[in-house]
Amino acid sequence: MATDRLISAGAASDGRDEQRNWALRPETIEQYVGQEDLIERLRVAIGAARQRKEPCEHCLFHGPPGLGKTTLAHLIANEMGGGIHVTSGPVLSKGTDLVAALTSLREGDVLFIDEVHRLPASVEEFVYPAMEDYRIDVPVDSGLSARTVQIRCKPFTLVAATTRAGLISAPLRSRFGITHHLRYYGAAELVRILNRSSSLLGVRVESPACLELIAARSRGTPRIANRLLRRIRDYATVKGDGVIRPRTVADALKLEGVDDLGLDELDRSYLRIIAGTYSGGPVGLEAVAATMNEDGGTLEDVVEPFLLQIGFLARTRRGRQLTKAACDHLGVPWKGAGDLFD
Repeated sequence: MATDRLISAGAASDGRDEQRNWALRPETIEQYVGQEDLIERLRVAIGAARQRKEPCEHCLFHGPPGLGKTTLAHLIANEMGGGIHVTSGPVLSKGTDLVAALTSLREGDVLFIDEVHRLPASVEEFVYPAMEDYRIDVPVDSGLSARTVQIRCKPFTLVAATTRAGLISAPLRSRFGITHHLRYYGAAELVRILNRSSSLLGVRVESPACLELIAARSRGTPRIANRLLRRIRDYATVKGDGVIRPRTVADALKLEGVDDLGLDELDRSYLRIIAGTYSGGPVGLEAVAATMNEDGGTLEDVVEPFLLQIGFLARTRRGRQLTKAACDHLGVPWKGAGDLFD
């Protein structure tokens, strides 16, 4: 195969570059692919903040895992020229935990809280004045002798992310200047992301068609696309000559248990349980989870969103039910549309 037909670019040799390349995160707005409406809003907010020499608006990003919420937090920090401090809702179990995080921030820094819906209510009380007035109200003593000490913190930007937006309290949600739901990515967007990732990783790709095959099985999620690219790269290195070709993609994804639609073994097991054990549904989520010996929250957050997106699953008043498309894919009889609304 002639080398001029290969799409390749060597990764940078500098240690810091290699670390950034492994993460595969875009570092500027220009490098970010997809979510055009959100990116345009961020361009305006960041540009205005820079002109006023103020922190950027507080941001809340919600949506399925792997769509770029953490990446956007790092991007905002880079564009504003500040640092980023990363934590998560479950870690901030006490108000003093948040006080320690806030007092360590420098002016213009970004505090990123992942899974913010799991932030305890007692900790939220510390967040409100910090977001609005850049101060922390710390209670001292209790009872009749209780008093409050105010601690000033440097102006900062709070970026919060969650996969369960409905569990965020209304007072907390209302304090964010920018709130946005991240959507799944299209195939063309995923190809652009994969093209950049292959360049950063130094992966040799025979033709753009290979990237299109990967994108079609990535469930509209950049994190999954990059994960599959790495697995295919490993397969090409061990089983071939290091060049990714269409046959290499097919063989590697077969080994990973990913089919033509992007369904993995957990997805197929979920569908088979409903189709076989529960005759296609309707069936409650907890019953399916118990049968599979899986956590119900995992199925609801990880498995079901993609099945709903591709039209394989219907959520009815009586429970989950397979659609005709899912039954056709599995090769089992469909019960009919009438049962969906019984």
